[in-house]
Amino acid sequence: MNAPLQQSTNADPAEVQKFSDLAHRWWDPNSEFKPLHDINPLRTGWIDQAIGLNGKKIIDIGCGGGLLSEAMATEGANVTGIDLSDKALGVAKLHLLESGAKVDYRHIAAETMAAEHPGAFDAVTCLEMLEHVPDPQQTIDACAQLVKHGGDVFLSTLNRNPKAYLFAIIGAEYILNMLPKGTHDYAKFIKPAELVRMARHAGLDLVSMVGMSYNPLTKVYSLGNDTSVNYLVHLRRSV
Repeated sequence: MNAPLQQSTNADPAEVQKFSDLAHRWWDPNSEFKPLHDINPLRTGWIDQAIGLNGKKIIDIGCGGGLLSEAMATEGANVTGIDLSDKALGVAKLHLLESGAKVDYRHIAAETMAAEHPGAFDAVTCLEMLEHVPDPQQTIDACAQLVKHGGDVFLSTLNRNPKAYLFAIIGAEYILNMLPKGTHDYAKFIKPAELVRMARHAGLDLVSMVGMSYNPLTKVYSLGNDTSVNYLVHLRRSV
């Protein structure tokens, strides 16, 4: 049974503003968003391998400037991208004019969208967002409400442990300068067991979990068994 949704907007205005201020650089592969450009083929391929994107009706929660949304649309998915940053959505819509991709972008909260369109999507993606919201359980509940029975939900976030703090904050933000300082708040990182527990509370069963690692020497990201820093989960709504 899916948990009842709260209708309040589950967003931190400071977090929304932080990404809005950088929105004009979203599609610059050498900007602050370079890590997202680098991992986008990996995460898109992982989702495609899991469910086959072509022909699927998908909603991308926290789509930002549209990197994942466009990539999934290019693979043949019918994609709706939602976000609370008008600036990021403006950039996403402008990029469609360049790429020719088709994505329906909307400025709406996940909880509101879930209340209006329950069970409307074959799959839901919510990547690199849970560590930026006040209440991740509420976002996961919305994901469960949006997907049809037997449909798939894909989430990604950061583990909470000393290694993740060292790599994701000290390394990425202060040593390698891969991300702007202050991008992440360690207290908002989520352990895999916590995420799986929240998913089960929302009526979602774990299908698979994979880690994403970065090699600072080769500057290459890869998927594997190491979930100690970044990880992705594939969930399915209980029928």
